[in-house]
Amino acid sequence: MYSDMAYQGTSAPGRTSTLFGLTMGLVGMTAAFFAAGAYAGRNLGSGAVIVAWIAAFVVLMIMNFAARRSPRAATLLLAIFGVLIGVSSAPTLVWYASTEPQILWQAGGATALFVGALGSFGYLTKKDLSGVRRASFIGLLVLLLAGVVLIFVRIPHASLIWAVLGLVVFAGLTAADFQRLRRSQGLNSAPLIAASIFLDILNVFWFFLRIFSGSRD
Repeated sequence: MYSDMAYQGTSAPGRTSTLFGLTMGLVGMTAAFFAAGAYAGRNLGSGAVIVAWIAAFVVLMIMNFAARRSPRAATLLLAIFGVLIGVSSAPTLVWYASTEPQILWQAGGATALFVGALGSFGYLTKKDLSGVRRASFIGLLVLLLAGVVLIFVRIPHASLIWAVLGLVVFAGLTAADFQRLRRSQGLNSAPLIAASIFLDILNVFWFFLRIFSGSRD
């Protein structure tokens, strides 16, 4: 999802503001479908959750191709992705809601501040963040590999350290995605950029959940 989209220069102010509004509207739409999916999947078993998670990223890959041909199809796929990723997230959200609901609110507030700050920086800065984006993507791959290793190796405070490093990685990705939003030329790019920003927000939320949960241990 974090593959670079081709763009050159800076689009006209009117087009930029229109793209920003459209993209953030799609992010909000995806969040709404995510919430609906999480509610619908609250009583599903682990097998259905795993299937939904795999299906969500299959839909995301299909959307990468569909966006070039049909923005409407890409928007529909974005909504489906939101539902599926919501279903796959349902067990974790239900567990927190039933055991430590205050952590959900804390993580949500921290996520809003984090994304707001880094998004504003990325959108307003004149510095080219393409290098930051590439470095953050490499960091994401390393983070995923480390996550697999930590399944089998126990290291004191490893979960907390992993989450903090995850926030560092997504700080770069969030800023770069908002800069991509400002620099993008075509309205057809809105669904893909919205998907990237939504994934930034969701991952940052999960990392904050892990951090605040660790602080209660």
